[in-house]
Amino acid sequence: MVTWQAPGPGHWELDRSHFVGGETPLVQHIQAHAMPAGMRKVFGEVGIPADTLDCGFVNGFMYTRLRPLIGADRPAKGLPPRFVLRLVGRLHPEFRRRTRAAERTRAERPWRKVVADWEHGGRELIESGNLAIQKVDLGELDDPTLVEHVHEVIEHCRASWEHHFWLHGYDLGPIGMYLAGCRDWGVEPIDAIPLLEGASPSTIVPAQMLGRLRAAAERSGKVPQSLDDVRALGPDAADDLDRYMLYRGSMMISRYDIDGVTLAEIPAVILSTILDGVERPTGDGLQHRIEVVRARVPMAHQEEFDTRLEEARSAMNLRDDNGPTTAEWPLGLLRLTMLEMGRRMVAAGCAGEAPDALELHPHEILLSTVSGGGPGSAELAGRRNHRHYLATLDAPMSLGEPEPAPPLDLLPKPLADVVRMVNIVIEQLGMSGLRSTGGLSGVGVGDTIVRGRACRADSPEQAIDRLRRGDVLVVPCTTPAYNAVLMLASAIVTADGGPLSHAAVLARELGISAVVGARGALKEIPDGALIDVDPVAGEVRIVAEA
Repeated sequence: MVTWQAPGPGHWELDRSHFVGGETPLVQHIQAHAMPAGMRKVFGEVGIPADTLDCGFVNGFMYTRLRPLIGADRPAKGLPPRFVLRLVGRLHPEFRRRTRAAERTRAERPWRKVVADWEHGGRELIESGNLAIQKVDLGELDDPTLVEHVHEVIEHCRASWEHHFWLHGYDLGPIGMYLAGCRDWGVEPIDAIPLLEGASPSTIVPAQMLGRLRAAAERSGKVPQSLDDVRALGPDAADDLDRYMLYRGSMMISRYDIDGVTLAEIPAVILSTILDGVERPTGDGLQHRIEVVRARVPMAHQEEFDTRLEEARSAMNLRDDNGPTTAEWPLGLLRLTMLEMGRRMVAAGCAGEAPDALELHPHEILLSTVSGGGPGSAELAGRRNHRHYLATLDAPMSLGEPEPAPPLDLLPKPLADVVRMVNIVIEQLGMSGLRSTGGLSGVGVGDTIVRGRACRADSPEQAIDRLRRGDVLVVPCTTPAYNAVLMLASAIVTADGGPLSHAAVLARELGISAVVGARGALKEIPDGALIDVDPVAGEVRIVAEA
């Protein structure tokens, strides 16, 4: 019998925007170490009055908890008197340090430097580490060296993910500051977020590269049947494809776990996106829309609105560049390395298939495991089946006793301002827990109603395998790596997420109509049904059954 117990003291909320359940032991290990470490560092730097955003896994599902600065392991069921809270916020040494940090954040806008550093060497530094691992010929390593290499890749992945979460404090920080200011000025996020459209070239560059390959094929009058045929279109096409594969081929394209697939493992999908992808115009009338919203801001604050919008737009590219570079690429490298270990386990007779190695725990990655001294094929197959079973469960939205949050008016103003920034980002990512339990209404992205055949997928792999040009993709959520296959979709519907979620950002940048956070999508939309996606109304309508 499966039981659901909080992974620690306090109140924990389910995160379905990144992990959909049934996560592998290695990814649970990496995430549980990297996320709190990266968040703890950035919380201290920008002045967030909490220790970190902690995470734990229960039956393969990820739960998060905002870990308090004081009494985190002995959460109170009620709040102390108001005067005590006010004194603590002003006299406790750590709260005083956080207040000073929050004041510096507001005055110095540290994300400006972080964004500049990323654009001028930061990204290249992470990419060079990924490329160094990618260039290793795994087949040439002997068993002891391979095991050592696996541990190096795990550490690279953990360190990259920690950096990923640290960067999120600086890419989401200015976005939160912009949205919080807009709300204070009478502009809600539903009107403010669309003004970030077109601020993420890292999202559309891969699509543009594939578009050039599509144009080359059309000029040739030939229909390539393989990626080698695409390379044969000419030296420019070969260079474009090789560069695309060099920087994206080893990325996880389907999920944040090593039991997904990397892009290079599905060449037929790459070929399909080249031949059948659609490029849509984006950014039409953006300046006019900015001016319309700006006019709603009180005149005394319009200059600050301009500054915050500019900083938020600068941060958007970092945010969408961050995930593929620091998370999905290292994770794909780990998958490929573990599959090599699995192949050797199969050769030694201790695994039934190479993916069995994905079920190993970190402490089991030993030379003896490769040669048959670790868990056998039956044990590993049982683990995989159990993981897949757990992923089908309907996990509780929260676990543990609720923790009362102190009223913002009792905090020093710099801390209260930072908390508002954090809260509005969590809310707009769709991670606040304030979500409906069903229905086909959500947040609309775009202004065009799209009718198409529903390609409903319970897993990302199903979506990648089954999506055809013009389909409406109906999935739990998306990741930034989806931008390649989304060129085939006429529209997107997700069950989870908010207007700042990956699906919403990708839809805006790629010019695709979407409804995100329609909680009943996977249960109420039959596969193959004809549906209307209405982003203006923020709803999906079933026109005809399959």
